[in-house]
Amino acid sequence: MIVDEIEKNTSIKAEDGDYYVDGLLYCHKCRTPKQAKIEVFGKIRTPFCLCKCEAEKRDREEAEREKEEKAKRIRELRRMGFPDSELQNWTFEHDDLKNEKISKIAHNYVENFRKMYKQSKGLLLYGTVGTGKTFISACIANELINRGFPCLVTNFSRLTNTISGMWQGKQAYIDGLDDFSLLVIDDLASERDTEYMGEIVQSIIDARYRSGQPLIVTTNLTAEQIKHPTEVRKQRIYSRLLEMCIPVEVTGQDRRKEKLKDDYSELKKILDL
Repeated sequence: MIVDEIEKNTSIKAEDGDYYVDGLLYCHKCRTPKQAKIEVFGKIRTPFCLCKCEAEKRDREEAEREKEEKAKRIRELRRMGFPDSELQNWTFEHDDLKNEKISKIAHNYVENFRKMYKQSKGLLLYGTVGTGKTFISACIANELINRGFPCLVTNFSRLTNTISGMWQGKQAYIDGLDDFSLLVIDDLASERDTEYMGEIVQSIIDARYRSGQPLIVTTNLTAEQIKHPTEVRKQRIYSRLLEMCIPVEVTGQDRRKEKLKDDYSELKKILDL
């Protein structure tokens, strides 16, 4: 009869083997009470409660739900953050550490991101073609996404072409980039070199500056070209970038050429050339 009453009024179930001590129901597995004794307005009540093993089960289930919700959020952040889906796989786990200095800087930036964010400081990664600037930027973004920070990794050509093709809402689109805690823009100076495109680039950078959020930019420009551009409009853009970002030179051999060489050697073996 008592079992029937329990099942009718609560989700806590009396199971075979459960027993009573001093009028309280006890779990036969963990031997802890399924009821508590409390006084309410002078009367003793015995409301049901979770025994130890049920409480631990509920904690595990809640932890699993939270883990799945976090994984779902990270998948969504990664989908939103990488218009080029290939870059989703560019992570620190795939870093060959050929440039240990740059890898260390990238790791340090991630570990100190809250401080960098508060100070609105990003990175300006410059160097010759194929040295891994895009890769290490994507690694930073991927790791920050793993930690729950919304990031966007794109490039100047994509942004300028998208914005130039819009009839209206250009500023709203640019302002929408503020939704990301970190904005990574690849290949500065790869966009079409016109005054109009330069104005778009300046609008993007100025908007990021006003938002007070960090920006990572990569470019094949040299330090001399960045510090002493000949055109006035570029002077404004590069000066602002140097104010917002810590310049870091990325050196090394052209990894693309190395990969092409390795791929060609492998193909020669396969084809017995």
